[in-house]
Amino acid sequence: MQHRSRRTAIAAALTLTATTGAVVPAVAAPQAGASPQVHTTALVVNARWSGHCAYDRVVIDVRGTMPPVTVKPVKKLRYDASGQRVPLPGRHFLQIRLSPAAAHTQSGRPVYKGPRLVKIHLPQLRGLALTGDFEGVVTFGLAFRHNPHYTVHTLHSPERFVLDVRHADVCR
Repeated sequence: MQHRSRRTAIAAALTLTATTGAVVPAVAAPQAGASPQVHTTALVVNARWSGHCAYDRVVIDVRGTMPPVTVKPVKKLRYDASGQRVPLPGRHFLQIRLSPAAAHTQSGRPVYKGPRLVKIHLPQLRGLALTGDFEGVVTFGLAFRHNPHYTVHTLHSPERFVLDVRHADVCR
């Protein structure tokens, strides 16, 4: 019986080692005369907003290649690390998630120079907060007066993520 449990333990250890090895990404050795490739995480450096006649705009500035971005409605805004509620006015909220991305360098120095929490008084946009910068994910929360009807796109040179939220034309 003891011999069987030792075989089981060895088999489990080999399986764990094989699985762990498969998860770790392989790094190719550079060819002679070639410089090694350096993969850098996109750095989120700023967030800003503006009001226009028929829409409010939020722009997130990124240094490096634009990472995948998701936008989703949430019932409440919460800070990623603590789970505490974000104190922004509004009845409707969106979460913007950039990943892989960071708002700090590998040494921990912050590169994000934008607002961390700000109340905004535009026709639709009521506030913006940096809600997380943790383990390769940067998140923002946006607060709105009414249910936001939005479009998103990216702009290049420099890299920017843009979210436009429609509202009634205030310039007429």
